[in-house]
Amino acid sequence: MSDITPEPPKPTTPEEISRKLEDFIKTSLGGQVLFTRLDSPSHREQAEAEPPEPEAEPDHNAVFDFRLKPAEIKAYLDRFVIRQDEAKKVLATAVCDHYNHARMLREMRRSGGKIVEFSKQNVLIIGPTGVGKTYLVKHIADLIGVPFVKADATKFSETGYVGGDVDDLVRDLVAKAGGDVELAEHGIIYLDEVDKLATHGDRLGRDVSGRGVQTAMLKLMEETEVPLMAPNDIRSQMQLMFDSRRGQRPAKEVVNTRNILFIVSGAFSGIDKIIEKRAARGSIGFGAALSEKPATETLLRQSRTQDFIDFGFEAEFIGRLPVRVVCDALTAEDLFQIMKSSEGSLIRQFEREFSAYGVRAGFEDDALRLIAGRAAEEKTGARGLVTAWEQVLRDFKFELPSLGLPELRVDGALVNDPPTALAACREQAQLFHADVRSAEVQAFADAFKRAHGLELNFTVDAVHALIGRVEREGSSVEALCARLFKDYPFGLQLVARNSGNTSFVLDRNAVEDADHHLSELVARSYREAHSDPLTSA
Repeated sequence: MSDITPEPPKPTTPEEISRKLEDFIKTSLGGQVLFTRLDSPSHREQAEAEPPEPEAEPDHNAVFDFRLKPAEIKAYLDRFVIRQDEAKKVLATAVCDHYNHARMLREMRRSGGKIVEFSKQNVLIIGPTGVGKTYLVKHIADLIGVPFVKADATKFSETGYVGGDVDDLVRDLVAKAGGDVELAEHGIIYLDEVDKLATHGDRLGRDVSGRGVQTAMLKLMEETEVPLMAPNDIRSQMQLMFDSRRGQRPAKEVVNTRNILFIVSGAFSGIDKIIEKRAARGSIGFGAALSEKPATETLLRQSRTQDFIDFGFEAEFIGRLPVRVVCDALTAEDLFQIMKSSEGSLIRQFEREFSAYGVRAGFEDDALRLIAGRAAEEKTGARGLVTAWEQVLRDFKFELPSLGLPELRVDGALVNDPPTALAACREQAQLFHADVRSAEVQAFADAFKRAHGLELNFTVDAVHALIGRVEREGSSVEALCARLFKDYPFGLQLVARNSGNTSFVLDRNAVEDADHHLSELVARSYREAHSDPLTSA
């Protein structure tokens, strides 16, 4: 017999046990069990082995010392969302009221003063898809610095039934806050497609995904305490068991929803008929005047609580959404302005995507207007822009990275006939790479940047114009560029000082008359600098 004593097996960790149970339950029950990973046992064991250090209180001054004004919030939203002025004003005011109350309660609690009750300013947003409802709420959360959770109402069911639990929204806030419960208690929960929760009288059986979810939301939207560990989460329950066996007293394991702002939204298709019918009943009589049917947005702005109850909502649920606002459908002009002016414009995204392959993409206004018109026909708001552009640019995104062209000009002709425009790009690419002198033009631009810190971007037409002059004049590319652009280091430094720009596009005009082109750049930079009131002041 061997004298070597076999090493005893390592004890199975709680994390390994819970993982095996998780796999078994998922396999046996078809994945209908919710698993939440709030904190692993290995992390807790490590924390127990090391002496705890005193935790510094998180610096949440931007949230807890809220001082923003409604006009400041609206001005911030104007940078990202086109139109919807009424929604911006209402949301900005409701947010300021909510977080000012939260700040005052915090100050009263610290000073030992009398706690004053206040009604929460939960918000209901009505409007069609793609008009910027989610975008508005997300940017408000970003500005304030609070965690933001967005979910569709259709994925939830009444507690105890298959489907998501509305309490998970609060737990998701804690996850978004990095485990900081206090910060999560000041977050924003946004529930979209809430109109799908409306119940109907002809439904048979228990409505666990409609009336059941409304009932479950009632406590959340007022004030309740939500346990961090879900009762139907096996991993969470095992964590509690192991902690209890080790004699641990858990830290704060609940989240109070008093200061969580709830914003819900939906298209509410058909509620305009309910409003119109109610309004018609009120105007029946000999004195009733004949008038045209009002627009849908006009009807929605006349909505009352009873209209939502008739639509299928519980009175208690709709009563907890006192602030209501309507978002308007977007016109083709609105969609054009979204692409042209919004900081989150889809055009900026396309420019970055092409730039990743060394292609400078430029979008002309006539192309933007054509796409805006097509997107308006989609009836899906700003989301229609993605559909319209994808149909136009799909082949360009596939081929241009391999063609090696330095630029793509997206104009009306390209939008109307993408195959012809792509064929032209292929021809330009062949010409561009057929002559080695095109590489010499790029070499001059690279040397210019290294010497002067200024970037020259020659368009395809400019490269062709340079090669044409080289052939006509019998010169080299380097000698011709040095002669044409001898004054550009000094002139462009002036432009950069006035405008802050260090990257310049040189087109055919710059090659044909370099001095005039430089003079125009310098003059324009001075005009723009002195016309700016901030600069002139």
